[in-house]
Formats: sequence, structure tokens, C-alpha cells
Amino acid sequence: MSTTAGPRATTGGARTVTRLVPSTRSREGGGFIVRRPFPTPVLDHLDPFLLLDEMGPVDYAAGEAKGAPDHPHRGFETVTYLLEGEMEHRDSAGHAGRLRPGDVQWMTAGAGVVHSEMPSSAILERGGRVHGFQLWVNLPRHEKMTAPRYQDTPSERIPVVDTGEGARVKIVAGHAMGARAVIDTRTPIVYLHATVLPGARLTVPVPATYNAFAFVFGGEGTFGPVDQPARDGHMVVFAHDGDAVSLATPAGAGQPLEALIVGGEPLREPVVRYGPFVMNSEQELVQAFEDYRSGRMGRIAGSALAGD
Repeated sequence: MSTTAGPRATTGGARTVTRLVPSTRSREGGGFIVRRPFPTPVLDHLDPFLLLDEMGPVDYAAGEAKGAPDHPHRGFETVTYLLEGEMEHRDSAGHAGRLRPGDVQWMTAGAGVVHSEMPSSAILERGGRVHGFQLWVNLPRHEKMTAPRYQDTPSERIPVVDTGEGARVKIVAGHAMGARAVIDTRTPIVYLHATVLPGARLTVPVPATYNAFAFVFGGEGTFGPVDQPARDGHMVVFAHDGDAVSLATPAGAGQPLEALIVGGEPLREPVVRYGPFVMNSEQELVQAFEDYRSGRMGRIAGSALAGD
């Protein structure tokens, strides 16, 4: 099922909760396990968002770490937010880089790119803890075939706001709490990492027109004006009946609430997808496969696909 309905009239204040979506576990890439609230049989996507995966947390021994070897993308954006560990990425356009704790990579795949995301050589050789997220953001029809673009953003450039009342907000995209992210987005989006201490409450403005959700990945908390409880692994979907998202951690909680707060202006366009390709029609999807198989999306230098 997809949740793409337009907003209802807003009364202002905190949005109510429409549903809780549990996560499932899935094996991805070279064999690593992710926790995924969508897409699943319960929730296909939440326009403009196509997928959310939590990678780990997992502690790898030496030689055990796994990643996502060479794979293509077309028609959307991938957002990798790393909390712990190190990852190295390369692509068919010659880009290469490394993500460290707190860093974000916002990749606009656009017309198509072959991409690789792997644990760093240090993690592969010595082992270590890896934890992070990947969010897929759909591109509007007129930007599906735009040139690929990367925004590799180190942790020190990402704004962090301390409310002074027991909450801390890291602003990955959009603006909140008087601060604006450095990342440029194709669609109006807010992407926040909230930490709320026991006994504290946080209210974050989110435009009523945005589809919005929270994903709990640590502790437990309550959401919305009637304090709907949610725990680790729950995705909280909000109604369009307010212009803010409210969350709190019970005073007796044993640890802070850790949650992503994500919202975006819906595109309201057809979504036709298969694996790493997301287009507006079946014909465009077939063309994406043909372009990949023919090599028009390129090859990563030094990879098996490149013939080395």
C-alpha cells in the first residue's frame, strides 16, 4: 500500500499519529542485514520517500564486514547517514570518498550511475562497529534524467541545535530550530536526527503539506498531542492536521529517545520501480535496464565489471 494522500485542513499545533509501522529485517548488498520500515507489504512508500534502511548496529570481527558492491541507480536520490564505522564509495563517473561517523552522502543518481558502498579497509582488516541509515528520495519527473551529483558532507558541517531543555537536533536537510542544513535538496525536505533525554519534550515545525514520519532507533518515547507510545524499530506516520511534530521521552526511561524525523513535499506522480531503478512508466523502466546492460551507465574502474 502507498500513503500519498494530500493534506487535510490543518488546525495548527502538533500533528496526530495515524499509524505505527513495525520494521522488518532484510538481507541486502553483499549480505549485510538491515532493519526496514518501508517498503514492505504493510507500507510501500511515503511520497516522496521510497525506502528507509537501518544498517546495524553490528560489530564485525576482522574480515567479516560486508557492504554493497557495484550496483546501478537511476531516477532517485540515496542519502547515507553514518553514525558509527567507516564506509568507502566509488562510482562509474570517477567519484570516490569516505564516510566517517556523523557524515552524510546525498547522492543524486539522476540519469544513472553504477555505485559501490563498502566498509573501509580499516573495518575490513580489523573489524569494528557499523551503524547508519540509507534513505531513498524520489526525483520529480522533470529531473529523473538529470546529471548525477554528490554532496559529501562531513559531520562538522552539519548544524546541531541544543534546545537547552533536554533535546538535541542534528539538521541533515531542510531547516529547523533556527538553523538550516548545508545540503541542497531537489524537493522541499526536512531530515533531522533528534535525541531527547528522559523527561524532556521536543516540538519541531514541519509544514502541514509535507508527508512526515519518525523512525525510532533507540529507547522509547511518545508522539503527537495524545502521546502515542512507540519503541525501538517503530516508524511513526503523522497526519496532516498540524504544522509541527512533537515527541517526548518518559521521565522514567532508562535511556534517551533517538529518532529520525523526516518530512517532504509529495510529488504525486506515478511510481514505477524495480530494484535500483525508479521511473514514471514501464517503458522508462525497460530503458533503464537496457542502458545499464549496454554499459551506458558506465563501469567502476578496477572492478570485475570493468574487466580488471
